Formats: sequence, C-alpha cells, structure tokens
Amino acid sequence: MNDELRERVEREAEKHALLNAVKHESDADVGAIMGPLMGDNPDFRQHGDRIPGVAGGVVGRVNDLSYEEKRERLEELAPEELAEIEAGDEEDEHDLPSLPNAAEHEEIRMRCAPNPNGPWHVGHARMPAVIGTYRDRYDGWFCVRFDDTDPETKRPDLDAYDAILEDLEYLGFEPDEIYRASDRLETYYDHARELIELGGAYTCSCPGEEFSELKNAGEPCPHRDKDSETVLAEFEEMIDGEYESGELVLRVKTDIEHKNPALRDWVAFRMIDTPHPREEASEYRCWPMLDFQSGVDDHLLGITHIVRGIDLQDSAKRQRFVYDYFDWEYPEVVHWGHVQIDAYDVKVSTSTIAALIEEGELDGWDDPSAPTLSSLRRRGIRGEAIVDAMVELGTSTSDVDLAMSAVYANNRELIDDDTDRRFLVREGNQLPLGGSPPDEANPPLHPDHESRGVREIPVGDAVLLEPDDVPAREERVWLKGLGCFQYTRDTLQYTGEDIDVVRDGDVDVVHWVPARESVPVRMRTMDGDVSGRAEPAVAELEADEVVQFERVGFARVDRHEDDETVAYYAHP
Repeated sequence: MNDELRERVEREAEKHALLNAVKHESDADVGAIMGPLMGDNPDFRQHGDRIPGVAGGVVGRVNDLSYEEKRERLEELAPEELAEIEAGDEEDEHDLPSLPNAAEHEEIRMRCAPNPNGPWHVGHARMPAVIGTYRDRYDGWFCVRFDDTDPETKRPDLDAYDAILEDLEYLGFEPDEIYRASDRLETYYDHARELIELGGAYTCSCPGEEFSELKNAGEPCPHRDKDSETVLAEFEEMIDGEYESGELVLRVKTDIEHKNPALRDWVAFRMIDTPHPREEASEYRCWPMLDFQSGVDDHLLGITHIVRGIDLQDSAKRQRFVYDYFDWEYPEVVHWGHVQIDAYDVKVSTSTIAALIEEGELDGWDDPSAPTLSSLRRRGIRGEAIVDAMVELGTSTSDVDLAMSAVYANNRELIDDDTDRRFLVREGNQLPLGGSPPDEANPPLHPDHESRGVREIPVGDAVLLEPDDVPAREERVWLKGLGCFQYTRDTLQYTGEDIDVVRDGDVDVVHWVPARESVPVRMRTMDGDVSGRAEPAVAELEADEVVQFERVGFARVDRHEDDETVAYYAHP
C-alpha cells in the first residue's frame, strides 16, 4: 500500500469512525465501519487484507477523543452526514447498517442460498433474518436458491427442501421466488461453453496432487494452452458422462502467478459418479462447483447485494475472474463474521446434529436439546424473537456471540401479555390440609388482566408442593390463590389470615396443585424430561397453546396422551 493510498484509507476510516461514534454516542467499532468504508470505496477491496489494520489505528485515535471533540471533527470532515444524524435521520430506526451503494440500484435484490443437506440450525437463521429485514426496509426482492449441486460431499436431503421453507415461514418471511440449482444445469453448461470460447477455461486431467504442486509453484498446467475446440469437445464428453470421477475437470483460467494460490486456475466443473437424490437431476454426472454455479446465478437473477461469511472472501475473488470474462458487474458484498451460540452442549452444525439423531442421542431435529429452528418452534418460541436477536448482531466482520437469553428475553416480551398462568409442581411432596380451607382456589388467569377472569382449582384434602417450598415446622406459607397455612403436626393448617402477612414479608408465596385432582405432565426440557403434576384445567388446554407455569417458566402444550400431558419447556 503506497503512501497516497494509505492517506486516503486513513481519511475515509476517520470519517466513518466518527460517524459511527457520534451516531451511537459511544466508541467507534472497527467491525461496524468496515462495511460502509469498503462500500463507499470499492477500490479499497483489492487491499482488503490490509485495510482493517490501518482502520484499527484510526479508530483507536478517534476513541481517544471526547464526544464533543468527535462531533467537532466530524463537522469539519462531513457536515452533511452530521446534519442527517442530528436531524434524527430515518436510518436511526434500523439496527442494520445501510447497504453499500443502495441508492444506485433501482431495486435491492438479494438471495438466501441454503445447502439443503438438512433442516436449519439456529445459526442458519441469521441469513434470512438479515436479508429479509433488508428486503422489507428497501421494499426489495429476495429469493431462496437451493445450492444443491454437490450430490456427494454435501448430499441433499430430500426432506430438507420443504423443511427449510417451513423454517423461513416460521421466521416470518416469504421469498419472492424459489429456485433449485439442480434444475439449472443446462444454464451452467451454456455459460461454461461461452467461457471456453472466450478462452477463459480449459479441461485438465492432472491428478489433484500433481496440479496442486504446479499451482503452488506458480507453474501452468500442461493442459492450459489447449485450443478452445479441443476443450469444448472434451467438456461435451464430460456432460455426456464419458469420464469417471476425478478423471477430468474444467478449470477457469486465472492468473497462475496470483499471490493467493487458492485463486489460481480453480475448478469450475467436475465429474461425480453418485447420482443426485432428486429424480429430475439424477442423470447428470458433470456438476458445477459452487463458485461457478453461484456466480452465474447471482448475475442472471440480478442480485445486487450478497451477504456472506468473512471466510468466503476468496469466493468473490474467484467469481470476479468469470465476471471479467463476461464483462459483468459484480454485486455489492457484505462480509460478516461467524455467529457463536451459547446454551447448547450439542455442536451447532447440520452434520453433527444428523449424526446424533442417527445414534439415538437426539430423538429428532425438534428434540428440545437440538440447536435447531424446529426445536425452538416446538418449544413455543416465536420466530420474531429469533429474527430480532439476529438483526441486533448487525453485520460486523468480527465473530459475534448470540446469547440464547437474548432470544428468550425477546420471546418473553412477545408472549407474556397473552399467556395465561397455571400451576405445575415438579417432584411434589404431598401434604394434608386442615383447618377448613376454601373448597376452591381462584388465582387469576393473568395477574395484569383481571378482566380475563380466574381459574377454578378444586382444593380437596391434600396438596402437592415442590420440595424446596415445604415450610419448616410451625412456619407459615401462602398457597397462591388459596390462603395462609401453618405447617403443624405434619399438616398444613389453614389460618385464615389475610394477604397482609405476605405484604409484611413474613410469609413466602408458593405455587401448589391439589393432590387428587391434579393431572400428570411430562415437560420436555433441554436437560431432559421432567415429571410433574398440574392443576386440572391443563388437561383441557388446546395443543400448541403456550402457558406460563408460575415460578417455573413458559411452556408449549404439545399433546395430550392417555396417561399424561406432554409440554415443551421454552424458557424462564
């Protein structure tokens, strides 16, 4: 990087750092400014590996300034942008940064491109959450494109296509179009033929290890200078299935001396002997690599902005060689870091989850301890809660942590007001009642909504309490919705005292259920099944209804069986 370029990078980085700091009234963040910085200065991208280091130093100097000093400096560098911030610009309503150069496009067009090798785990939700939010924000367009052109290593699961679309619906988004790359092989073949005629590709029969040695030495493959007629003929033979796996590949001709060996003459098509699981694609044996297939599709579908992991920066660089041959304009790219998810003992990966299901460690993709969207859905967590948590992570190039507690907090805010309360006692201790308590307890369905009414819980001659709630001898306890009792002579004696004993702080309030009339419940949790008994009305709740078991947490009623009600625990 020469001195002139370095000065430009520092100047632009300072502006974006100041914008970030003043807008949020906090220190600037390197990850947060990288997207806008690179978006405003496309020529910086070829120096992408060095820009963060320069920007980091600038951000450090900016963060040493007071807020007022930052504002004054921003007024010198970018008075119009400062005015927009202080005028309460519309963008303040959004958690996500603006898409780079969005105003230059008539319509924002994005794609969600899953590999259908299994249902989505929690981490997969980040992509549809972000692009769906951008689509709504810009009144744009997005598609789901199943990138299913690897029938062997990442073999598609036929059930996953519909499962992923169901997950997308659960998150609250409907794609404008749906494509399957395995339906588009002829399109990729046509573009490969055109690329060959342009002199941009050649067929290569070098063994992988031999080519790797040549590539790493910056030496050309002996097949590189074949004439296009020969290459085209051999490619047609690949399409016709006349070669076996590993015999012949089609390579994109790049710069054999490129400083990054991963970009040197990369494979565009290879032979795969394993038939595709989709019947419509099962006869094909010549399959495109993802970088070729995805690059062609992004152009043909008019994609304006791509969101992808920072680890896939080389994909854009490979694809640009193809785009240059065809004289296409490459889409804007937003790179982000990985999202790490806490709260799960299971590794968050499709292959690991599938293996655990196969081994019987999980009883399916919606097992309560599986880190999948189908599990969260069955537990009664709304898709909106997940989307909001993912959007709040932004698009930083740094790795970010998603605390499931953030999802739970979002969900609690969404459902608390509508969720009725019920009693559930786990591993209950049975205690007889004495002293003529009321025959029926009437706790409210919801403490904040008296108009919703009360529950009618028959009391009987004994109750169940959770072990930790059993009072010490001669101590008093308030059975919620029923009254005050004193534990005397192995019996809870009704005292008839009013609620003032609770208000004075002398008596604990606990939940309970009648010993005889309560109903068995099996609550499925992330840590295993929990048995308990609930107030009688729980047996009459509709499947899929979410309740709050008081002092236990929120749960979704899954089903009623002959001998028990099964519920899935959501969160506290």
